[in-house]
Amino acid sequence: MTVQNLIDDFSLEVLCGGADAAQKEVTGGYCGDLLSWVMSKAQEGDCWLTVMGNVNSIGVAVMTDVACILLTENAAFDEDAKLRAEQNGVIVLRSSENAFDLAVKIAEKL
Repeated sequence: MTVQNLIDDFSLEVLCGGADAAQKEVTGGYCGDLLSWVMSKAQEGDCWLTVMGNVNSIGVAVMTDVACILLTENAAFDEDAKLRAEQNGVIVLRSSENAFDLAVKIAEKL
């Protein structure tokens, strides 16, 4: 499954990331908001579900090489984070659904 498949299948809002980036493969998922924990547990290719839409989350996404960040529950995405995401090619998506419901749906598709 690609990030674009996620966007299409779940009607996700694209906050940052271009068409090329949306072709990244999603191979798993990770839910978490404690950045130090995510940094040590998230895997390359994961769709990371979180409410952390700040510049630090972009750094964690780069370090872990997740496929994308999926902000849940319409979490805010600040301008500094958007700029950093654009500079680093990080795809950031958003949904009104909570992390549990989205994780179940994504797991079913994977």
